[in-house]
Amino acid sequence: MSSPACRILLAVSLSFAAAAHADFHVSPGGTDANPGTTSRPFATLERARDAIRTLKSKGPLPKGPLTVWIHGGDHRRTNALELTTADSGTPDSPIRWESAPKETARLLGGLAIPASAWKPVADKSVLERLDPAARPNVRQVDLRSMGVRDFGEMKSRGFSRSTVPSHCELFHGGRPMTLARWPNDGQFTKIAGFPATSGKGDDHGGNIGDIAGGFTYEGDRPARWRDRGDVWVHGYWAWDWANSYEKAESIDLTQHLVRTAPPHGLYGFRKGQRFQFLNVLEELDQPGEWFLDRKSGLVWFWPPAPPAGTATGNPETLVSLLDQPLIRLADVSHVTIRGLVLEATRSSAAEIRGGTGNRVAACRIRNIGNHGVVIEGGSNHGVSGCDITETGDGGVNLTGGDRQTLTPGGHFVENSHLQSQGRWSKCYVPAIHLQGVGLRASHNLIHDHPHCAILYWGNDHLMDFNEIHHIALETGDVGAIYTGRDYSFRGNRIRHNYIHETGGVGMGSMGVYMDDCVSGTEVFGNVFYKVHWAMFIGGGRDHRVENNYFIDCDPAVRADARGMDTTPVWRSMVDDFMRKQLAAVPAEPYRQRYPEIRSLDPLYAANNDFKGIPAENNVITRNVCVGKWLELGWHAHTNGFTETDNFTSGDPGFVNAAKQDFTLRPDSPALRLGIQPVPFQQIGLREDPDRQRLARLR
Repeated sequence: MSSPACRILLAVSLSFAAAAHADFHVSPGGTDANPGTTSRPFATLERARDAIRTLKSKGPLPKGPLTVWIHGGDHRRTNALELTTADSGTPDSPIRWESAPKETARLLGGLAIPASAWKPVADKSVLERLDPAARPNVRQVDLRSMGVRDFGEMKSRGFSRSTVPSHCELFHGGRPMTLARWPNDGQFTKIAGFPATSGKGDDHGGNIGDIAGGFTYEGDRPARWRDRGDVWVHGYWAWDWANSYEKAESIDLTQHLVRTAPPHGLYGFRKGQRFQFLNVLEELDQPGEWFLDRKSGLVWFWPPAPPAGTATGNPETLVSLLDQPLIRLADVSHVTIRGLVLEATRSSAAEIRGGTGNRVAACRIRNIGNHGVVIEGGSNHGVSGCDITETGDGGVNLTGGDRQTLTPGGHFVENSHLQSQGRWSKCYVPAIHLQGVGLRASHNLIHDHPHCAILYWGNDHLMDFNEIHHIALETGDVGAIYTGRDYSFRGNRIRHNYIHETGGVGMGSMGVYMDDCVSGTEVFGNVFYKVHWAMFIGGGRDHRVENNYFIDCDPAVRADARGMDTTPVWRSMVDDFMRKQLAAVPAEPYRQRYPEIRSLDPLYAANNDFKGIPAENNVITRNVCVGKWLELGWHAHTNGFTETDNFTSGDPGFVNAAKQDFTLRPDSPALRLGIQPVPFQQIGLREDPDRQRLARLR
């Protein structure tokens, strides 16, 4: 086969094989009887999937990517695009599902309601229930006349509740609209109290009402509502870090008593905590609110005015219908979903379970009922260069690796912009959730979140070069980056992140929150600006806080030793729950990988007179602080915290602190203490082909 003729024959054969395995095309204007070419595209994604299966049945795919080009327009989904093992590529022959060049293909889980379908409200009985100011502005549409029969169900959701597809939602101008409520969105009324017979202690010195006994409210607002049969309540019933939505089983107008329907949540009702009533037609009283009558299928809606400076026209209005993910990969490998808009499902946008080497890249994921992307199991899956906005629950959930063997999972989220997660569930539905071993969140921009930005459980995770701001906008006692309550969570690294201008109610918010005695974390080279408690060590051990910059925080570092507290709630935590958590992982490889764990063994010895777990071996070194520095409290003592070479007074020599450029000048006095420059300009989003591709999507 070395002669020129043989080489030419081989080249021709390879060229023919490549031509035989050409890419496929899908277009809303195509038909599945077509061959799937550029000029004669398929109509459905499933037809393209089946064409690839047929191709693979004839032999291995040639080297190089095989692409399904998805042409511009809406690809309406009434079921998930299901890919299985049969739809996998290989490392040498990956398969891509991608928007056609210079086109925007949208996988749509909802129905677009044309502007012409909205009519003025003519029914006097409805008009009488509306606020006078709303009557001329509210419009209605009959969803049943448009073929919609399944509106979903409102379901209890929030803290301690499972994530399930819920009811349909209304989106207008690319934003979710607000279900009619009182007080209006962003505002709350307060729990007045609870029946005297239901009070009990809360383990923290307070009193809490039994959840089955209900709670009382002030004023007579519910007396205005003609139909109270499907009223819901949303509240932070006992704590500012635990919200839920519950159906109001009954509203007693005489006693001002609300009882919620079972199954009930974990906590009861505390006087003074925040709550709202929602799903009330009479409270449709401002632009952006809407209400659905599930019996008639009628929707009433007060459209918001277009923002100043934008084109007027008719902004798109969508109602979400699909109760499945738009895309579901099960035991699939080497498949990339790229350059698509994924929108308006009641479930999650994409789910990947099992397999290896899949990517969701350069996608615009918005107006989603549950999570943006869920990845469970498998290895080395990634989300890169995506914009993920307005999800009902979290942004990206990554679960991978084996905590028994400390085998890394290799999943990652990088160079993605995550904004406005937690539209419904609020608490513990972070922009990025890392669970398992060896996962990564890098170069992301995260903001406008009601609770925490990055939540992690497990080992050997890396969170680096992320910019996080304006989080904890509706909650308290929360961290921008948070974990807690497990002595075996070790090897995690939080490096070179910029955390700034965080919110918080009640206790406020923290920058890096090492809660409830979690231990063994490296916090290196981060910049904290205008954060309440920037670095918080809540009783843990073996943390290393090094080379961070703290500017205008209150304080820079706060620490306690709650593991030594003798009150039942804390003693039970470390002597029971955390003892069991540590026993649930094997002695090896944990004590070999993390030798500091061995110091816990004599404290937890079977015959030992247990006296608590002190906060020990925490090193705080070579940090820069402008403002309040260190607070130790609640059983903390200095021999558990080693401070060395910290720059805590004077001008550290930032390039331009007024413009938030916290790069150290070459003449900075902090550098003489061994403090290293933080690569501040490298933090956050980076320009790359995925973000360039994303910028072209509408």
